[in-house]
Amino acid sequence: MRWLLFFAALIGASYCKEKFNGHQVFQIKARDGNQINKLQELINMENFKLNFWKLPTTTERPVDVVVPSGSLKLVKSFLESHGLEYSISIQDLQLYHEMDSIASDYPNLVSQLKIGYSFEKRPLYVLKFSTGEGKRPAIWLNAGIHSREWITQATGIWIARKIASDFGNEPNITSILDKMDIFLMPVANPDGYVYSQTKDRFWRKTRSHTLGSRCVGVDPNRNWNATFFGQGSSDEPCSEVYRGPKPNSEVEVKSVVDFIESHGNFQSFIDIHSYSQLLMYPYGYTCNNAPDFAELDEVGKHAAQALYSLFGTRYRVGPICSTVYPASGSSIDWAYENGIKYAFTFELRDTGRYGFLLPANQILPTAQETWVALQVIMKHVKDHLY
Repeated sequence: MRWLLFFAALIGASYCKEKFNGHQVFQIKARDGNQINKLQELINMENFKLNFWKLPTTTERPVDVVVPSGSLKLVKSFLESHGLEYSISIQDLQLYHEMDSIASDYPNLVSQLKIGYSFEKRPLYVLKFSTGEGKRPAIWLNAGIHSREWITQATGIWIARKIASDFGNEPNITSILDKMDIFLMPVANPDGYVYSQTKDRFWRKTRSHTLGSRCVGVDPNRNWNATFFGQGSSDEPCSEVYRGPKPNSEVEVKSVVDFIESHGNFQSFIDIHSYSQLLMYPYGYTCNNAPDFAELDEVGKHAAQALYSLFGTRYRVGPICSTVYPASGSSIDWAYENGIKYAFTFELRDTGRYGFLLPANQILPTAQETWVALQVIMKHVKDHLY
């Protein structure tokens, strides 16, 4: 039940009859001494149950405060009535708290890394699972790069705790972590995620600004340096598949690229999307088979069979280009072309009945079956290091 409530908070009230909204972090700017005094009044309102991360002492620095869900309307009303400028710097703090919680609950296995900041200055967090030192062979798990695909962020955070809780108890993940590290990024596009929660439920892109255009954002899965100007992407800023002005123009993409390149020992890159029930591998930018086509296809089919064995969910397996459509500038094409052999992308449930609005009762089964498939891939990677 705890996980159902937590996932309902992450996925959003539009999936559920009952709302389970998380806390939010407000960033407040005081223009003068009078507004600082008003913020001091806010501190003393104990019934609001606020948690000030930064106290109001000067007009030069903004104030960060955690606002519980039950106090959101009251705090907004107070700030607006006194002319205090504010923005929501972290929407649905529960997700960030859960990442913190996993790291603190399993300190000998899990650490939380900040690899950069988004365009709107939100932290880009990665959870590292490791039993060794140095730059061991590693697997990268990516989720939430397209912000409207809420089941992917929820699946990512569920898998994070599953990895941590199963280590030492379940032989497969234990043997993997005895030999390799896992890096998991549950929210690869935090600005888009916040915008999809607060403004536009179906927002897909980042929130960066394009010079000379009224349209906002870049498709972060067309922004990787892999046949950047190829088919399946657009140079039109208003397009849903706008690739951006240049490869890695999006800080959310560049931060991951820089981290992986500086590490230098990643063996697998797995990007989790929704929806369509697909398990795919390179290439996206061409329908020619990749050099490792036969092995990737075999691994993918074994993973899909394992996934099917849990709840009977059927996945199609194949290269991106011939399975769905051509797509240049994708994350897994970049990974594969940069020496990361075991590059896969999932498209989670369903096949279109609910689409991005997957019901709450499908959240846990989706995460559980995805985990079964991921273990098949990770075990193969562990047994075939190169």
